[in-house]
Amino acid sequence: MIGSAATPGATSEVGPLRTVMLHRPGPELRRLTPRNNDQLLFDGVPWVARAQDEHDAFAQALRDRGVEVLHVATLLAEVLAVPAARDELIAAAVDDPRLGATLQRDATRHLAALAPDDLATALIAGLAHEELRGSGLAYQLMDRSDFVVPPLPNLLFTRDSSVWIGDEVAVTSLAMPARHRESTITAAIYTHHPRFAGAPQLYGPELEHLEGGDVLLLAEGVVAVGVGERTTPGGAERLARRLFARGLAHTALVVPIAQERATMHLDTIATMVDIDAMVMYPAVADSLVAWTVRAPEGCSPEDADTTDLAVAGPEPFVRAAARAMGIDRLRVIDTGLDPVTAEREQWDDGNNTLALAPRLAVAYERNTVTNAALEAAGIEVVRIAGSELGSGRGGPRCMSCPVSRDPL
Repeated sequence: MIGSAATPGATSEVGPLRTVMLHRPGPELRRLTPRNNDQLLFDGVPWVARAQDEHDAFAQALRDRGVEVLHVATLLAEVLAVPAARDELIAAAVDDPRLGATLQRDATRHLAALAPDDLATALIAGLAHEELRGSGLAYQLMDRSDFVVPPLPNLLFTRDSSVWIGDEVAVTSLAMPARHRESTITAAIYTHHPRFAGAPQLYGPELEHLEGGDVLLLAEGVVAVGVGERTTPGGAERLARRLFARGLAHTALVVPIAQERATMHLDTIATMVDIDAMVMYPAVADSLVAWTVRAPEGCSPEDADTTDLAVAGPEPFVRAAARAMGIDRLRVIDTGLDPVTAEREQWDDGNNTLALAPRLAVAYERNTVTNAALEAAGIEVVRIAGSELGSGRGGPRCMSCPVSRDPL
């Protein structure tokens, strides 16, 4: 059992990172084929052994700099020793109208008979038709290559299913059907694992779509929320209300982004690398705008979902962010110096950096121009390989959920 360590919570993107939650890619990636990779949100079929090597090196780079690394699969297996968590997660896995009552019953019995480690693997890697002795019409008509329980290859991107804001955790509501079950796993870990006992949950998967890749903690009390392909305006609005009611933020910046694969989250186009600097895709730097959202004075927890919000804007994002953060200006470091390089490195997650501390960030080694620009701006870059990890369109920030950061 993993013991207690740093107190969970974060108030910025760049406070010294103490604890992070990762998911080492495993058999769920071996489920990807050219036939299903689009449906499962991957742009290709990764070489799994190489992806694991790359991820191991990423985790070790964090440990080398004093960061505690928690793994989702380990936490999940420990949680599955708790009967209530076990029942919840099995029920969520078979809650699929494709299956029908008979196959749901058969799948439930199969999963319930598994030991915690094996059940954790099945919940993440899925359950194939041929791995289950099923019965009934749905099972008989199912193709041999179909899944009774689909795999979760995107669990690799732990940033999306939860985000810590202050000392509370928002378990998010993932927009794409292939990812819905990730939030049930994350919620079970935060609810049932003793490491997180009593941690208040700020948001839930039953609410409007909101994903962690769209949430940036710009400074203490200032949260930016991207609205686009994955996060809805309703999700941003509800998060803002709850942040204000619980005293976790005084300002939310709502930032519309293009509803495209290349810009699926706000953190695909901009991430913080210092207390006053972010790396940003230059094609959007001048056009990115924000609505500034604030709450009236006296907002209380009882008003969490009903309080009126004061909304102003739009105005250029960089200007709105600097004012909300209380700084003269927000420095912007470009991803690439020419349009072609910028587009290539943005697609390869050049903007998707993970700050370990102010002026210290992890980035994919292949984005050579962006990394050079970061270093020229005084940012130390920890380079990691990502040729296979990046096939799901995510970089170091996407692959990491900071559980504990020191305040600045």
